[in-house]
Amino acid sequence: MTTHARGTFDVALAPLSMHDGAEDATLARLSIDKRFHGDIEATSAGEMLSAATAVPGSGAYVAVERVSGTLNGRRGTFVLQHSGIMTRGTPQLTVIVVPDSGTDALAGLNGTLTINVADGQHSYDFEYTLPGTA
Repeated sequence: MTTHARGTFDVALAPLSMHDGAEDATLARLSIDKRFHGDIEATSAGEMLSAATAVPGSGAYVAVERVSGTLNGRRGTFVLQHSGIMTRGTPQLTVIVVPDSGTDALAGLNGTLTINVADGQHSYDFEYTLPGTA
């Protein structure tokens, strides 16, 4: 059975050095630190790689973050994978639970997280399945 979790999150991004040390405005590496509120009460940490283009509003990013806390009262950890593309201002974003990444009471978690940004506030809608939930 599919369940939804909804709420908000705060995110802080910080630049990290590229592995080759090159300073190139088209590529960036960033750390991710989040605090989830609502049906997910958790923190996360991860890394993002992004690419910008010469065309305004076009680029891409990938990220992986480990979430640790509770999901609708069930404690554990899981990993989210992001894949985002922006084509001349039109976004396409997929954020999924990495298969078999759930631990403890979140073992077997599968799902897709949708991120919304309005008036500077980040919110999420997490559609998921988890063994043992009704």
